[in-house]
Amino acid sequence: MEEKSEQLAGYMQKVADMAIEYAPRVLMAIITLLIGLWIIGRIIKFLEKVMANRGMDVSLRKFLGSLLGIALKVMLLFSVAGQFGVDTTSFIAIIGALMVGIGMALNGSIGHLASGVMLMIFKPFKVGDLVTIGGGHTGTVEAINAFNTALATLDNKRIYVANSNVTGNTITNISGQGVVGVELTFGIGYNDSIDKAREIILQVGKECPHIIDEPIQGVVVAELGDSSVNLATRPFCKSEHYWDVMFYMQENVKKAFDTQGVGIPYPTMDINMIQNN
Repeated sequence: MEEKSEQLAGYMQKVADMAIEYAPRVLMAIITLLIGLWIIGRIIKFLEKVMANRGMDVSLRKFLGSLLGIALKVMLLFSVAGQFGVDTTSFIAIIGALMVGIGMALNGSIGHLASGVMLMIFKPFKVGDLVTIGGGHTGTVEAINAFNTALATLDNKRIYVANSNVTGNTITNISGQGVVGVELTFGIGYNDSIDKAREIILQVGKECPHIIDEPIQGVVVAELGDSSVNLATRPFCKSEHYWDVMFYMQENVKKAFDTQGVGIPYPTMDINMIQNN
């Protein structure tokens, strides 16, 4: 009985010694954790405020803030674990190996995600802009998602272009400036009057309800082609009326040419035949 009492006393002494030894560490770890979480919260709020002042998209602010918060909290947990004498090197190595494996498995998706973040940061276009992206896809931007960009085409189709294809190709923002010029070319015959054709094109432009007065529309000789004199014009309009102006001008210039006797020639070829006797 006395031997059991001595063993119990020994156990109690060991518990007391461990409590005395680890109590400061536990207390310090708790304090470090609480203060660290508070500091991380303040850092995230400060960075979100800075991003908001710079006009960054709210979805991007939340995404970047969440990503930074996770990274800082992981670092804080490693710091707290180190206060208990835990060797964090092995944990870091394991996590690093897992991240490498995940990164290799999701290589393409991570590239699309990174490209999506770049699109939201630099904003080459926004929702509602008429653009040509991804190697020649033209349409109105409906959404900039994490992995792809959605376009609505004129014929009511929806195209999803991978974000890495967007950033990896030339981006043409047709309507991003608010006012856009509509590039048009009209061919007339060599026997037709350039001045008369110019007058007709400008008159049709004045009658178009969507063409604005400034910048003023002009008509120039762009090319002396094989079978036609090509006249170029660039009427300006609001971005949302781009297609309206293009279709209006093409149809009504053709009608006006027909009415006033200006020809739009077909390609022709002169063939000389040599007869050998």
